[in-house]
Amino acid sequence: MGDNSGYKHYIAGLVSGVSMVIVGHPFDTVKVKLQKHNTEANGFKYKSGLHCTTRILKTEGVRGLYRGATPSFLGMAFESSILFGIYSQTKQALQGGDCNGKPEPHIIIPSAAFAGSIISFILCPSELVKCRMQIQGTDSVVPSSRKYSGPLNCAIETIKTEGVTGLFRGGGTTLLRESIGNAVFFSTYEYLRHSMHLQLKGSSFDHTMIDVGVGIVSGGLSGIAFWSAVLPLDVAKTIIQTTPDNNLTKNPFKMLKSIYRRSGLRGCYTGLGPTASRAFPANAAAIVTFEAAAKVLGIIRD
Repeated sequence: MGDNSGYKHYIAGLVSGVSMVIVGHPFDTVKVKLQKHNTEANGFKYKSGLHCTTRILKTEGVRGLYRGATPSFLGMAFESSILFGIYSQTKQALQGGDCNGKPEPHIIIPSAAFAGSIISFILCPSELVKCRMQIQGTDSVVPSSRKYSGPLNCAIETIKTEGVTGLFRGGGTTLLRESIGNAVFFSTYEYLRHSMHLQLKGSSFDHTMIDVGVGIVSGGLSGIAFWSAVLPLDVAKTIIQTTPDNNLTKNPFKMLKSIYRRSGLRGCYTGLGPTASRAFPANAAAIVTFEAAAKVLGIIRD
């Protein structure tokens, strides 16, 4: 990245976050419902991601798939803006003046992990509200006395019953997920983007077509790499955030150990189907939008 005004990366990141929610949120709702209901010892079980999706559409329509999307739009736009902004600025600071265009792991990994750990503080409360909203659809085990009328009501009720710290339940797990996940995401993205552009150099394809193609492949595969690396932490986080029992362990590794004992490795990767099928299009959309916004804003790319 050339040395130019940092704020542009934040704007490009913001636009990228919005496109990610539009494409990805329905998949996310299915993932959260599967993680919540299919890891419980008893209660409602979905046969598959498809079964879950048809149930939601049948009982609640398309709106059901976008349940909890308002905090997502706000959260994602803000969070994506900060993620790309901090990542780009940290990377520039670590590179100093010497940018040879090749992806350098010793610069990418700490920059991405640092950006990831910062956004986890925004993500934790917004995801807690989102998950609690998502699991209370029609097939929900949430008693109707505890139904939330909206995201704000959910946040207020959480503070009433669990204090302000209740909003940060699962914070440690979110921090781990985001710092590890983003280190994997940006390493994959920078490496793929660099090698694909090298291979396509001088080809007869239209430049815009190449940019879009590279964006789709590098964004999509980086998204899948992110979730393959951290999905078990995400499963633990969903359960920690949606179980109001205060005696429940907040340690993700203890939690995963008990899930593993109960349902093996498959249990630790609950929701992999909808997560992987969301990761590709949502992250492809995010990266294509980010690259397009960067171009419009005149951000110099290697």
